[in-house]
Amino acid sequence: MRAPLDPPEILLLGPGPSNPHPAVSVAMSAPLVSHLDPFFLTVMEETMTDLRALYQTSNHHTVPISATGTGGLETLMFNLVEPGDEVIVGGIGYFGQRLAELAIAAGGVVRPVEVGWGEVLDPEAIAREFERGPAKVVALVHAETSTGALQPLADIGRIVRENDSLLMVDAVTSLGGVAVDADGWLIDAAGSCSQKCLGAPPGLGPITVGPRAIDAIHHRSVPVASWYFDLRRLFSYWGEEDSSRARVFHHTAPIANIYGFREALRLIHTEGMEARFARHQQAHDLLVAELAEIGLGLFTPETHRAPMLNIVEIPEGVDDASIRGSMLERGIEISGAFGPLAGKAWRIGLMGTNATAPVVSRLVSNLKEVLGR
Repeated sequence: MRAPLDPPEILLLGPGPSNPHPAVSVAMSAPLVSHLDPFFLTVMEETMTDLRALYQTSNHHTVPISATGTGGLETLMFNLVEPGDEVIVGGIGYFGQRLAELAIAAGGVVRPVEVGWGEVLDPEAIAREFERGPAKVVALVHAETSTGALQPLADIGRIVRENDSLLMVDAVTSLGGVAVDADGWLIDAAGSCSQKCLGAPPGLGPITVGPRAIDAIHHRSVPVASWYFDLRRLFSYWGEEDSSRARVFHHTAPIANIYGFREALRLIHTEGMEARFARHQQAHDLLVAELAEIGLGLFTPETHRAPMLNIVEIPEGVDDASIRGSMLERGIEISGAFGPLAGKAWRIGLMGTNATAPVVSRLVSNLKEVLGR
């Protein structure tokens, strides 16, 4: 007879997932109701309202997709891009390359604008790309999980809007850890995940879709190449802007996940968004200072570091995998890098409930002991 599940207690300090707040786990164990029960419909409305506030948007169509963050981004790309559409993709690391792959899978013609790993895009590079010709969509990563770089978006949003294009943003790592001003930065569509700075378990892809993007979706010349991820169908379940229209069954929502997600959003707004962003920045600053004391530095230039995802350079002669293995034995997970940084850096996440001074001190003290050994 197989024993009951008994996973180890790990402090999750990689690029995600992070450890959920205990209240989120409690919410997920609440009694289930139907996905069309009046109580659950109220939960859906509350979740949408709180998610809009976090995205700093008035977009009605702001919902957690029943899929991971990657599923949310694929949903956006497959709804916005039709076969033959030109898509400018900004690449500042691995996940910019993945946006390009999603655009190609949707039938788009990708025009890449790239910089070296660890750097961010100059808005003028996007402007110059528009001089070559129009594009339907510009897709960018806000916080690049492979390099720890935080891409400024306000000026790019203005350039994209002036060229009558749609701005789509990967906010998977950034949402909940730094400001994501969807309306102020003229973002037409953005997607994130539940398991990083938002502090809920993996499984949901919170997206927001603005009116210009909705209009483009409704004027497609060919159907979306997916039934499940067709936003016109999905929004008929989550609710249209016209509240008089009855909800239509689309799929059985992951009710327990949405319970937990609603609680995670409630905790964010109870803390206060500005306070939460400041806490992530303070944890990052403390980490940088304590790492410097043991001779470690960060790969990403200081001018554009994402506070929730820290790329720590591995000293010469130190074996990446053995250090991470030793840390895991102590109940702390940090992650290796990939691409040109493979074996040369650790990715250390300070996200959600883990972005605190005691967590930083526990991490650095253990890392110091392991390195010294």
